[in-house]
Amino acid sequence: MTVASESLSASVASISPAMLALAGGVLAALILLVIVLFLRAAGLRREQAEEADLRARESAMRMAELLKIQAEMQGRITAMAEVFGARQSELNQAINQRLDGMSQRMSSTITEQTKSTHENLQRLQERLAVIDAAQNNIQTLAKDVVGLQAILSNKQTRGAFGQSRMETIVADGLPMGAYAFQQTLSNGSRPDCTIRMPNGAPPLVIDAKFPLEAWNAIRDAGSPEAAKLAGQQFRRDMEIHIRDIAEKYLIQGETQDTAFLFVPSESIFAELHENFEPVVQKAHRARIVIVSPSLLMLSIQVIQAVLKDQRMRAQAHLIQGEVALLMDDLGRLDERVRKLQGHFAMAQKDIDMVVTSADKLTRRGAKIEALEFEAGGDMRPARDEETPAKSVESRTGLLKLRVVDEE
Repeated sequence: MTVASESLSASVASISPAMLALAGGVLAALILLVIVLFLRAAGLRREQAEEADLRARESAMRMAELLKIQAEMQGRITAMAEVFGARQSELNQAINQRLDGMSQRMSSTITEQTKSTHENLQRLQERLAVIDAAQNNIQTLAKDVVGLQAILSNKQTRGAFGQSRMETIVADGLPMGAYAFQQTLSNGSRPDCTIRMPNGAPPLVIDAKFPLEAWNAIRDAGSPEAAKLAGQQFRRDMEIHIRDIAEKYLIQGETQDTAFLFVPSESIFAELHENFEPVVQKAHRARIVIVSPSLLMLSIQVIQAVLKDQRMRAQAHLIQGEVALLMDDLGRLDERVRKLQGHFAMAQKDIDMVVTSADKLTRRGAKIEALEFEAGGDMRPARDEETPAKSVESRTGLLKLRVVDEE
């Protein structure tokens, strides 16, 4: 130790003062640098501490905000959970109600459908029963058609069929006594029907014998040649029948100068006018009118209207007599009404006189009621008539009260 000290002292002693000064300056500079560095490090640490403190405060503030936001979020979540719970319960209730309603509607719909199906089945059974009845009627009608064909195959029965249809139309449209069937004329002929005309005019003759054999031959012809021959035969038969009607039934002064030839089918009537126009024209020239069931019915209605008008004209004098009697009754009624009106006028005059008397009695009663007696016996003067003590009621009411008082 001593040796080291001595060597150091020797070394220091050997250093020059300039070196020592330089070394001292360097040392001072180093010390100053160390101090500056230390100060800077202290400031840096202080800034870092302040920054760390600031960051800590900011972190604390952010944490507080986060906690606040978390609390708000938690509250909102809780509120939303409550709302969702309420909504869910309401939704469940609504769904349950709708399911109940749907169940009721479905049950009612199923019940209605079942009822409707039952009713439809019942109606279907009824319609099937109606169809069965219609089928039975069709079968019966088929049998009747077969019988009708059998009837029409015979000339006499066919003529009876056309005549019966004509008689039905005439009997339905005209009253009894306005027509006659199979009436014998002066020449010995017997037309199918005669209709009596008004005002003493000659009767109208209707014939129901139509040559249906030739017409059926036209229908049954299998070739144009056969149809042509059948048409010629039908034309000849029609011309012969028209000539017979004109000769037998058109009698001057005994029957009308026009007669009806009844055709018992609308289709035959239409085809006759369409395909056999010369026959129709010849019948018109012979003053024979070919009529179908509808035209005969229309003619019967016209004749019925003419007969009704004729009956009205025949009863016109009776109607005039009844009108004259009615006017006499009206004159007597007017005279009696006028007398009754005079009685009512006299009664009204008497009532006015009674009302006038009642008014006088009312005024006298008002004067009496206006008198007032004093305690000493003096009588105060009556009030003026123009200012009565109390209001006056209606005349009718005073009249009733006065009558009650008199009774």
